[in-house]
Amino acid sequence: MLPVSVFIIAKNEADRIGATIRAIRGLTDDLVVVDSGSTDGTQAVAEELGARVIYNPWPGYGLQKRFAEDQCRHEWLLNLDADEEVSPELLAEIRALFAHGEPPCQAYGIRIVETFPGEAAPHPLAYRVAPVRLYRRDAGRYSSSLVHDRVDLNPGTKTGKLKGLVHHRSVRSFGDQLAKLNSYTDQQAVDLEKRGISIPTWRVYFEFPAAFVKAYFGRLHVLRGTYGFLIAMNYATWRHLRLAKHYERKRMNALAKANSRTERA
Repeated sequence: MLPVSVFIIAKNEADRIGATIRAIRGLTDDLVVVDSGSTDGTQAVAEELGARVIYNPWPGYGLQKRFAEDQCRHEWLLNLDADEEVSPELLAEIRALFAHGEPPCQAYGIRIVETFPGEAAPHPLAYRVAPVRLYRRDAGRYSSSLVHDRVDLNPGTKTGKLKGLVHHRSVRSFGDQLAKLNSYTDQQAVDLEKRGISIPTWRVYFEFPAAFVKAYFGRLHVLRGTYGFLIAMNYATWRHLRLAKHYERKRMNALAKANSRTERA
């Protein structure tokens, strides 16, 4: 066991969290799952696999991960989502980092690659990101944002990047993905308003086609046949909904202010 705590936030992930935990449980003696009210037995699945399950009402992505950080026992933290599986290569790489004591960097980016339904392994050219997921707790912590779950590192933190992959099985089905994106865009619209950000209305007319091109060609979904085309369409729908809801909130707020001025007059 390494001196690393692994933490996962979850809600209704009974069908996926088992694979996530089984891939990583031999790495740590402190596996924390923060659940925000699952009704499908997620808690039982996690506990049976050795996780310490803690309930916390949903406060937003960044804040939930901050709460989870505070429940961990070790100085080093590894964050995974409930639909992510650490590959054997990455597991070995993390073990090697600690083989001779303290790792040389204080934070490490980990490559996360999309793996679609029906794929035993991700496409060799599948879109991937490499956010910081393994880090010392004194090097930074998760943002307090409602929608952005990134680690904000302290200035001067020495960072590295690992080569192994995390397989991200985010899509259960197209319907499930759209329901998730619909909920997420609600939170994004609120987050933009709270931060005082106003996106120009003209972008509403171009966001969908631009986002489709970005996903289909930029993220190489074109290489994954019909399924890749449909995923690109869902991505474009998400980006469109984000702006549509942002525009709607601005419009309703402007109407409310106009009505308030009329009443005062």
